[in-house]
Amino acid sequence: MKPRLVIVGASYAGLQLAASARESGHDGDIVLIGDEPHAPYQRPPLSKGFLTGSFAEERLPLRSPAFYGEMQIQWMPSTRALRIDRERKQIELHDGARLAYDHLALTTGARVRKLDCKGASHDAVYYLRDLRDARRLVERTQTARRAVVVGGGYIGLEAAASLRQKGLDVTVVETEARVLARVASPSISVIMQRAHTRHGVSLALGRKVVAIHDVADGVAVELDDGARLSCDLVVVGIGVLPNTELAAGCGLDVAGGIVVDACARTSDPSIVAAGDCAAFVPYWAPAGSAACRIESVQNANDMARTAAASVLGRSEPYRAVPWFWSDQYDLKLQMAGVNTGFTGFAMRGSIDEGKFSLFYFRDDRLVAVDSINRPQDHMLARKLLSTGTRLSVEDVNDPGFDLKAFANRDAGVAHGAAS
Repeated sequence: MKPRLVIVGASYAGLQLAASARESGHDGDIVLIGDEPHAPYQRPPLSKGFLTGSFAEERLPLRSPAFYGEMQIQWMPSTRALRIDRERKQIELHDGARLAYDHLALTTGARVRKLDCKGASHDAVYYLRDLRDARRLVERTQTARRAVVVGGGYIGLEAAASLRQKGLDVTVVETEARVLARVASPSISVIMQRAHTRHGVSLALGRKVVAIHDVADGVAVELDDGARLSCDLVVVGIGVLPNTELAAGCGLDVAGGIVVDACARTSDPSIVAAGDCAAFVPYWAPAGSAACRIESVQNANDMARTAAASVLGRSEPYRAVPWFWSDQYDLKLQMAGVNTGFTGFAMRGSIDEGKFSLFYFRDDRLVAVDSINRPQDHMLARKLLSTGTRLSVEDVNDPGFDLKAFANRDAGVAHGAAS
């Protein structure tokens, strides 16, 4: 019999893994299991255009309904996997059925981290992870006037921008001293804080929510300094937790995520994992670094391709340059690479004009680039980082330096060396 590939988790990574496996020559059954009733759909718009009404729900699906038939992918919606029997190579489903596999892929993603305080279960508290969450929030915003957003990361700030654009009064509460503290440099944090302030958002930085109180005209969010913020709804965006229960339950290595090697293989040779649930040591991490997870659409898609190759018996180590993006008001923030531990940076463009890029260096080596409203810089940065360029701070600071020509030349040299 031809081998069966079963994929648990139907979002970006799961769908990409199924498509890549089929396109790369897997001729057995491919079964894609998802616990939502919807076929895989885009999630980034949920906190942006979908929330403001500029992105219609009809545009959300990642693939047309015909795609699954054309690619011979068996799609199982509203299905939950409860247990994995590695010895028998079977998955027990929520209805008691058992599904056999030859190869298993875990693309189980992550779930929202819940607010832990008195009143956190109030019906005025909303999270934003899936389409059901987004639909509920959109409906609530039709009558709400005031919102408190808990969390100053990407989801929180995107939701704040979207709510403000819908005319709500918005306050963002963040425990750190600056927004995006865990994911962006201080310079980017300042720019984004100014943007939100300019658009009328209030920021409560270095503050923690300790309680949510039911009051006559809505709720009051109590902070650790005693302040109370009156509002109609609370949107919580304080991070996610990887869905590792299936993996841990069957004895796979789990440490902050499902542990995989550079080829997305778990501690079981029959099982791969990819996307938000997978923890690995990236190729760009310093020696001795612990495994980490990367929460991005890019990582989900590229890692899924690596996992699909492993399913087909090919070792293709994951070497993709990480990149991210966030749209807030008229600012498109695009990030390539990871700037953790940078020792210096240089800038191109103009902060005053709202179009600039920051190039981060660690020990004189380019490690990341953050661009605001400079999409060409972002694309060139991805090219430069993928080739291990020796771009210098002096190059970036030189007004006459042709970054595009340099990137194209550098890519050509790298291609020639590899051929």
